[in-house]
Amino acid sequence: MRLRRGSCGTRGTRGTRGSRGSRLSQVAVVVASLALAASACGKTSNEASEGEGKDDKPGNSSKYKAKGIGLAYDIGGQGDQSFNDAAYAGYAKARKDFKIGGVDMEPGDGESSADKVQRIEQLAKQGYNPVVGVGYIYAPAIKEAAAKFPKTTFGIIDDNTVKADNVSDLVFHEEQGSYLAGVAAAKATKADHVGFIGGVDIPLIHKFEAGFVQGVKSVDPKIKIEKQYLTEKPEDGGFSSPDKGQNAASGQIESGADVLYHAAGLSGQGVIQEAGSQKVWAIGVDSDQYKQKALAKYKDYILGSALKDVGGAVYDLTKSVVEGKPITGEQRYDLKSGRVGFADSNPKYTAMKDVVAAVEKAEKDIIDGKVTVETTP
Repeated sequence: MRLRRGSCGTRGTRGTRGSRGSRLSQVAVVVASLALAASACGKTSNEASEGEGKDDKPGNSSKYKAKGIGLAYDIGGQGDQSFNDAAYAGYAKARKDFKIGGVDMEPGDGESSADKVQRIEQLAKQGYNPVVGVGYIYAPAIKEAAAKFPKTTFGIIDDNTVKADNVSDLVFHEEQGSYLAGVAAAKATKADHVGFIGGVDIPLIHKFEAGFVQGVKSVDPKIKIEKQYLTEKPEDGGFSSPDKGQNAASGQIESGADVLYHAAGLSGQGVIQEAGSQKVWAIGVDSDQYKQKALAKYKDYILGSALKDVGGAVYDLTKSVVEGKPITGEQRYDLKSGRVGFADSNPKYTAMKDVVAAVEKAEKDIIDGKVTVETTP
């Protein structure tokens, strides 16, 4: 199933992804420098030149007067091949399509809540609109900044606790995509033994576990399910440590699991690498990880991915602001909206007709209301 699209210092600049030598205008350089000086922590990874003129003026809408879109990454940063990269895809597409400027910023190592507040406020102060926090960890920062900058539209992904007239809460039914992953895993396993690896033991990731387990059991309640969380707190590296993911995967494979599903951000790279090395199935998350270049060596063993169209949500929010009609309030995306799903990019998956049929039936049953997916294990 494919989704329907709708420390301090710089890391380097780029006009297109992977090109680190983009030339900045003098204005952009000054802006980037000010952002870094004022932010205290966090890295500016992109500024200007993609789909816009050398003077960094936003493009084609008379209603839009901002500098462009501001994006603040979650733990793991850009390059995680998953959650943050999904947000980047929407950011980059919006800049290109609407011919606007933009800046995306990395989190600093061991940063405080105050650092996040400074990063979000600096983006708003310098004229970026919308300003998007990638991940629930930005909720306090978005709440504080939204009150100070009422004319700026803020977006926060994976959190619906910030209630303000200028805030868009971009949340997903992750459990639905995870249910499809569970069905796929249950149909693909030859050992009747599968595994779930969550990055951090928090309610958001519990939704992934709950959906996955329910999906597995809907096929065969006798299938054994390994479950493991890498850390109790985000700051302990659960979303940013491929080695932790690899070790957890190794343990589950040793226990007999032959299909592993992760919801662990950057740590999930380690899960996929270990699964590929051991020649067992892995199921990715958020982005279509079969298509990620960094994981190309292991893609034959990526059965599919539970998709969450974070990029589409970022794109839609930006489009609404550019057009002068900002989307605000809770925006919840699900299977029916096409913003949650299960990737079918691997030809080995599409060749497994019984697996594909089971996943498609499960998808239809959820959309039709015949199946309600649990959000807690």
